[in-house]
Amino acid sequence: QVQLVESGGGLVQAGGSLRLSCAASRSLLSINAMSWYRQAPGKQRELVASITRGGSTNYAASVKGRFTISRETAKNTVYLQMNSLKPEDTAVYFCNAGWSARDYWGQGTQVTVSS
Repeated sequence: QVQLVESGGGLVQAGGSLRLSCAASRSLLSINAMSWYRQAPGKQRELVASITRGGSTNYAASVKGRFTISRETAKNTVYLQMNSLKPEDTAVYFCNAGWSARDYWGQGTQVTVSS
């Protein structure tokens, strides 16, 4: 199993920045991919960014150029640096790990961007 603990959410003005962290209970190099998803009220959960075991990254079109996913393998931690935040980025952000043919989720962290 994989336990995931997110942190770093909060309230920020439009144009501001936040960095989310996701600490995993096992080595990132044993996990196929780590991802960040988000879910806004009344909307479906959507993929924001992902990073594979090999280090390849992928971003949703809506965040490309503004968000950066990275990892620190020594700390089993994945980050999501979010710059130039917009009100439409407001959502609960979830960390996801794909391991042993299963998906594991963190508890989520709220990000609110005021206009």
